[in-house]
Amino acid sequence: MPRDTYTHGHPEVVVRSHASRTAENSCAYLLPHLSAGTSVLDVGCGPGSITVDLAERVAPGRVRGIEVVPEPLEQARAAASERGVDVEFAVDDAYRLSDPDDTWDVVHAHQVLQHLSDPVAALREMRRVAKPGGLVAVRDADYAAFHWWPADERLDRWLALYRAVAHGNDAEPDAGRRLLAWAHEAGFTDVTPSGSVWCYATPEERAAWGGMWADRVHTGVGRMARERGLATESDLDEIEQGWREWTAHPDAWFAIPHGEVLARA
Repeated sequence: MPRDTYTHGHPEVVVRSHASRTAENSCAYLLPHLSAGTSVLDVGCGPGSITVDLAERVAPGRVRGIEVVPEPLEQARAAASERGVDVEFAVDDAYRLSDPDDTWDVVHAHQVLQHLSDPVAALREMRRVAKPGGLVAVRDADYAAFHWWPADERLDRWLALYRAVAHGNDAEPDAGRRLLAWAHEAGFTDVTPSGSVWCYATPEERAAWGGMWADRVHTGVGRMARERGLATESDLDEIEQGWREWTAHPDAWFAIPHGEVLARA
């Protein structure tokens, strides 16, 4: 099985950012296909914010959230407990899921395939554990399609650095545009593709997105960039300052396109 490197890592600032994701802002394309009693496996659930939302929508259906490492799951369990939702959380491997064949009505993965060295193998495994006629639902960003205003050479460097580090991890940061092809390669024949965008343009949204990246420039991707000789501490300081200036700009705007697929097992 592949041994993947997660480009972001799990520092507090990353987990905090992931906890802002909801079913509404991250998997709206899936929601019309859910109903009471639907069973859901959430692959790469992180701190569980999407998982708990899905569990509320499908109750009393069984919901299980899995991660390759245990660190985010404590927060996920706390979120479920706080909202009074019954969700299982466990460590598991997307390439070798512990579930038997034909277990789940829906297998969901948000921002997961872009970090895997073999996304097609993971999709095949998700297909294995989906019930016949069930859905595999995946959504991933496409880094090469990111757009922002105002232009800033420091943010250009940030994007180039991120993509270089991700490719160095044998991952594909431009996953969004590839999801349909990957689903076909994994053997799905009934696939509905779509796309959606996150946009950060209000002062609150800019503070959340730009401030988050300013805080995490020196973690995860930045640490790997230093270790691999792709950037110096001074380079990262300049990129951090670029993010802080972008965040403070009254006209700043940032768009993140995503690819999505609903693949019928």
